[in-house]
Amino acid sequence: MPHAFTDEELRNFFHACDTIQTTRNRRTTIFRKIMMPVVFRLLYSTGMRTTEVRLLKRKDVNLENGVINIQKSKGYNQHYVVMHESMLAMMKRYDKEIEGICPSRTYFFPTKDDKHYTKAWITLNFNKLWYQYNDSYANAYALRHHYAITNINSWTNVGIEFTSKLLALSRSMGHSSIECTMYYYSLVPGLRDKLEELTGKNFDELVLGMYDEE
Repeated sequence: MPHAFTDEELRNFFHACDTIQTTRNRRTTIFRKIMMPVVFRLLYSTGMRTTEVRLLKRKDVNLENGVINIQKSKGYNQHYVVMHESMLAMMKRYDKEIEGICPSRTYFFPTKDDKHYTKAWITLNFNKLWYQYNDSYANAYALRHHYAITNINSWTNVGIEFTSKLLALSRSMGHSSIECTMYYYSLVPGLRDKLEELTGKNFDELVLGMYDEE
């Protein structure tokens, strides 16, 4: 079951990200202090996969219009993500700062040798920051789940716009179909009723009866 973040937990986590201490003459800790607040806010605010963030290249981030071009990788189709203006502003500040340390880099979040980080890097840093102030279990991928659920829950009383909003969310998250996006609701108790209330008779058609198959 994906972790259901509370507001307090998220405040604690991002406070930990923003208050990382550096060690003099330790380039690794400097990179960590610069990157962690941006990496985890990018995951939180866009719903990107952790792999997509790790492998993100500088050339695929348009800091003029705030659009991220996620290339096809590991079976996922190419898709685009539009950043919120506050996230774009943070990305611009980060880009300027990291460029002074690692000029002409290939990856948006580079290692000191301009390589991409490993999956373990995300896990290690998330755990270190998460458990600094929180006790419950969570992982970095749950931020993607949180993004999907928070968006869908905000669409109350949108009427016929619900389907178009769901389609846009599905595309931005790189899902192959709307059903993949709606599957998140099967993981959270009680949310089926809310979604059925919003979609009416179209609910079973949209999910293709997957709840009946469980």
